[in-house]
Amino acid sequence: MSPRAACRLEALGFTRVYDYVDGIADWKAASLPLEGTKDQPPRVADATRTDVPTCQPDATVGQVRALLANEWDVCVVVDCDRVVVGRLRRSTLGKDDGAKVDVLMEPGPGTVRPDSLLEPLVDRLIRRDIPHVLVTTPQGELLGVLLRDEAKRLLAGDSPEQIWADCECCPGRWTTAI
Repeated sequence: MSPRAACRLEALGFTRVYDYVDGIADWKAASLPLEGTKDQPPRVADATRTDVPTCQPDATVGQVRALLANEWDVCVVVDCDRVVVGRLRRSTLGKDDGAKVDVLMEPGPGTVRPDSLLEPLVDRLIRRDIPHVLVTTPQGELLGVLLRDEAKRLLAGDSPEQIWADCECCPGRWTTAI
């Protein structure tokens, strides 16, 4: 909202008025709530999974291996503010459980914003044979991961809802309802 509008609202007696200096584009890209009833095409936020495993750069391969015990093939490396600093794939873990993540991770992986249109992104992921992409705020804070195949199902009209699933070797996990 512009400073002029904020001033007007305060003059009308509103006490919780904010001037979001970065603008509506930044607000949307941070996946913050919007108002309105106009039908919108599917966005990245509609298919983003928030249950992707994360670790910090000083974690060990053994710790990451335990996080990847189930369906995930990737662990997102984040700093203490959840800013993405890297990605570690199961295929690069090696055998040394004591090795540090910061040595093995892919630094600075590509990311997308949650307000991006879903269909063109999925088309690009298919063309480039990329199975997933990380979703972050404009400031780089992890929001989740978009899995190409799940996003394709969403575009085909399947439900994006997730359910809690118990599993044998862990306390449970979120998974896509089928």
